Amino acid sequence: MTEQAKVPAIRFAGFTDPWEQRKLGELFEESDERASDREILSVSVANGIYPASESDRETNPGASLANYKIVHFGDVVYNSMRMWQGAVDASRYDGIVSPAYVVARPNSEVYARFFARLLRQPMLLKQYQQVSQGNSKDTQVLKFDDFASIGISMPASENEQRRIGGFFDRLDSLITLHQRKYDKLVIFKKSMLEKMFPKDGESVPEIRFAGFTDPWEQRELVDIAEIVGGGTPDTNNSNYWDGDIDWYAPAELGNNIYAESSTRKITQAGFDSCSTKMLPADKTILFTSRAGIGNTAILRHSACTNQGFQSLVIGDADVYFVYSMSERIKKWAEEKASGSTFLEISGRQLETMPVNLPSLVEQQAIGSFFSHLDDLITLHQRKLELLQNIKKSLLDKMFV
Repeated sequence: MTEQAKVPAIRFAGFTDPWEQRKLGELFEESDERASDREILSVSVANGIYPASESDRETNPGASLANYKIVHFGDVVYNSMRMWQGAVDASRYDGIVSPAYVVARPNSEVYARFFARLLRQPMLLKQYQQVSQGNSKDTQVLKFDDFASIGISMPASENEQRRIGGFFDRLDSLITLHQRKYDKLVIFKKSMLEKMFPKDGESVPEIRFAGFTDPWEQRELVDIAEIVGGGTPDTNNSNYWDGDIDWYAPAELGNNIYAESSTRKITQAGFDSCSTKMLPADKTILFTSRAGIGNTAILRHSACTNQGFQSLVIGDADVYFVYSMSERIKKWAEEKASGSTFLEISGRQLETMPVNLPSLVEQQAIGSFFSHLDDLITLHQRKLELLQNIKKSLLDKMFV
């Protein structure tokens, strides 16, 4: 390998020296200190090292802690059976870990937070698997001697290690911030959906906008929506395909609120052969009716669907208000669905679903509220995805 090959694609200003090739055994030594009276720590692929008390999983209070290993701040700890998956981190805590973990204590050349990222690099994960002992992934164990034999590239300068480690710590903090905001908004939406629609057997919701006091009316879904099934042109007839009419299959909906455009289009002849209707934009809620019942999306452009749908063309009601009832409609449809090969809900069945409806003005207020809330959730979701993609890209370019 040439010296040039040891230089990462992106570096902080002022650092120009090639990275050094070292063995992990030159940088770490295995620690076998034992204690039982300190905070228990866990190591996971997703979260690195964290206090076990912060986990949703219950620790085993009956287990003996006598053989637990001491971890000091800055120690690298890894799960010997899950190292090949990335269950490794540099600890920010003092505590103890299960004897199943390996504690590697760094020497003075090592800035631990840099190695928290380096040791999770895909190239190293492959090496862990190659040198682990065991016949299958479920039984492979990476002992410290094998860990120590692995070669890595690293900056000779601890200052460069600190800059890289600190940069990714700050980036992780920003990702965590957006993840928490996103999670809180999702929980808030779930709570408001429960409180802004009447519970079963009741005629008013727990929370309402000011000025609305009338009880909600008991109706059926058919009173506010025409249920339209889909149709599929003959797949062997080339005259039916590659036209300019959007034609949706259930897999195209994903988790998006809006169905923007279809990946497959049909011709007018193909549409005429479907025995279905053109669904109007901004008035239609696509609703999957087979197998994975209840995936929904608001149609943004006029389109048609295959037989996997029973879509709701909204009449005298607010579209987003009805869309906000998607989970209720899905639950009801799943309970009423039938079929031997796969579950399916028919349009006639869906028409009979009971719904509670306020005035149109109150529907619009509720629909607008959830539309803005969904926009905010989507915004944080996109920021989170962008930051995660940036992190992935920089991890590829800032390490050799």
